[in-house]
Amino acid sequence: MASRWDHLFDLKPVSLLEHLLEEVAKLLHKDLQQWPPPVQEVDLDTGGHFAPLFTEPRPRPSRAVYTEAFRLAQWELARETDAYDDYMRNKRYLERGLAPDDRLPLLFLSRWLTEQMLGLGEATEGRVKRKHLRDCLERLQSKLHAVQVPSA
Repeated sequence: MASRWDHLFDLKPVSLLEHLLEEVAKLLHKDLQQWPPPVQEVDLDTGGHFAPLFTEPRPRPSRAVYTEAFRLAQWELARETDAYDDYMRNKRYLERGLAPDDRLPLLFLSRWLTEQMLGLGEATEGRVKRKHLRDCLERLQSKLHAVQVPSA
């Protein structure tokens, strides 16, 4: 008869990097449960156009906005600037079912996601590479879409 711990010996070991990416995805998932997600500060010179998201009551963006923000963040991390530029210049988000008013939350979310990932890379002194950051974003997106994004 097998003991209740035998199944633990059959589990595949998880690398430290895998564990880190999973934990980061969990933390960011928690941050994304609120709208807008928490920020350290808003620099009015570079991010002042996002101020209305914090000063005016606005409803939580739709799930489609989150999906498109993940797409943009993935492109940024993959350095696919042509795809990003084409998407924004030609307002491809409208083709994806977003409204013109969704542009500001879309840009904010994509920047927030990108900054979180780049911050992780910086905090680990580059040991977590961009391909790992993209993997972390995929994990986060899976977690976010596994549960219904709460309404505001």
